[in-house]
Amino acid sequence: MGRSIHAGSMTGAATVTWGWLAIALLAQTGWGIYPALGRYMQTVSDLPSMSVLVLGGLPMTVLLFVYVLPRYGLHLYRGATIWAFGLVVVLRSITNLLSQRFTLAIYVQLIGLLTPFLVVLLARLLLRERAPRYTGLALAFSLIGALLMFSESIGAQGVSLVLAPNDWLGLGLAFASSAFLALYMILVRRIAQRPGGAVHVPPLALLVFQTVLIQLTAIVISLLIREDWSRWAAIGPQDWWVFLAYMVFVIVGANGLQITALQNVGASLMSSLMGWRLVCALVAGMVLLGEQLTSVWQVVGMAIVLVTVTLYLWQQGSHPQKAG
Repeated sequence: MGRSIHAGSMTGAATVTWGWLAIALLAQTGWGIYPALGRYMQTVSDLPSMSVLVLGGLPMTVLLFVYVLPRYGLHLYRGATIWAFGLVVVLRSITNLLSQRFTLAIYVQLIGLLTPFLVVLLARLLLRERAPRYTGLALAFSLIGALLMFSESIGAQGVSLVLAPNDWLGLGLAFASSAFLALYMILVRRIAQRPGGAVHVPPLALLVFQTVLIQLTAIVISLLIREDWSRWAAIGPQDWWVFLAYMVFVIVGANGLQITALQNVGASLMSSLMGWRLVCALVAGMVLLGEQLTSVWQVVGMAIVLVTVTLYLWQQGSHPQKAG
């Protein structure tokens, strides 16, 4: 698939083609624009949050009935483990979407980039694993960068933050979402390490199952809080284009491309590209929502986070840390 580049131990293979690298970047782009799309639908289009999850996952519902169930049947979904994974994913998805309603798209993405550090922390607390090299240093730089991104000015009076009460709520939800994602990753790793403990479910079948479970949960919540679905009949063409972009480029595109990329470039290289999401979130937020960084300190902070997270994840992939 085109020319290749050397990837060393990061992918377990000698080379990775530029084509597969491009696919990996496209997947990260889809996840990068997701917060801006979600925020637009909830704050500009004023669509009920749970209804977005329900309708956005319709392609996966179709895929469940026309491909997954005829091919694999229901036996794949009978284990307790897959339902535990599904519950964590449901909590992750709901908190992630709601966080986009209350704070800027780039802030949601920023908190998402801190997930690798939450994984390390949970692995240390739950599994007694040793933290990878430079974790403390990378976390310190990332937190400094994040603080700068939240700042309006820095002077003799200290740091002046630009965060409003809604931002704090959104950041709290984003942090909870990242914590659920970290817990999911720890559960997957823990079960895979047990003899015969790996969950033998094809990635596509697992993705479809989790998305449909999110839909079912969202429907129940929507009915309980009595969301007004009539808003869907009042939105304009641009609102529909944003929703279709969310459905095609995120729910189908980012998920599908991520599965494909992981199988061909490896998890280490894929994760080292996560910083690209922050750039995409900034651009999408500027185009769709008029959101932008307003001070040089915020730009500096973004650069610090990008460089730090990318180098940290690259170093982890190049020199894997064994559990201690």
